[in-house]
Amino acid sequence: MTPRLVLFDLDGTLLSAGGHSARALEGALLEVFGTTGPSRGFDYSGKTDPQIVRELMRGAGIADPLIEERRAVALELYLDRFRKTLRPEHVTAKPGVIALLAALAGEPGVTLGLLTGNLEPSARLKLGPLDANRYFAFGAFGSDHEDRYRLPPIALDRARVATGLRFEGRQTVVVGDSIHDVLCDRGIGVRSVAVATGRTSAQALGEAGPDALLADFGDTGASLRAILDGSAPPAST
Repeated sequence: MTPRLVLFDLDGTLLSAGGHSARALEGALLEVFGTTGPSRGFDYSGKTDPQIVRELMRGAGIADPLIEERRAVALELYLDRFRKTLRPEHVTAKPGVIALLAALAGEPGVTLGLLTGNLEPSARLKLGPLDANRYFAFGAFGSDHEDRYRLPPIALDRARVATGLRFEGRQTVVVGDSIHDVLCDRGIGVRSVAVATGRTSAQALGEAGPDALLADFGDTGASLRAILDGSAPPAST
């Protein structure tokens, strides 16, 4: 079969950490900047952790130079807090995820990777309780670039290093639960599969124009078809 690279978003797509990462980040911001900014009701979906810090602190009226000066310290403190407070029971797989990952890993020619705004250490922490790190030898993370839209080329480069293969155009599929997951791949012509298991509604995801739209991964066969061969019906609202 044609080699395929499948890049998964994390929060809202593969799992939920019950809001514990957001609380750890807010605690770190309060300690470093003296404020959490407009965190109540803030939309974290599809954003990188460094971007989230910048947006929250700008919302609190803090100037960019001070944000730049203190952001790395805040993120390190966040990771330390998250590492100390996360418990296995806090992490819940989204419906059908475990079966889907196992099925994809067993498909000839399929390579799995991550494409997430999480810092890599926090992503690995979240995947640990699900024993899912073994499926993802590489990825592109918020620790690689603040701009989510710069991450797909990084993931493609790492896939080439890991496999020796150059994945072209629609050989790559980005799977995620936010509009940013659908749009971040447009510049390199890859396919997108949206899943309505996060905070973004199925209608809003459909309006973004993914190649396929799933309610969840509960039907492993339908999920595989949507991801691997594009035979699922076009996304609709």
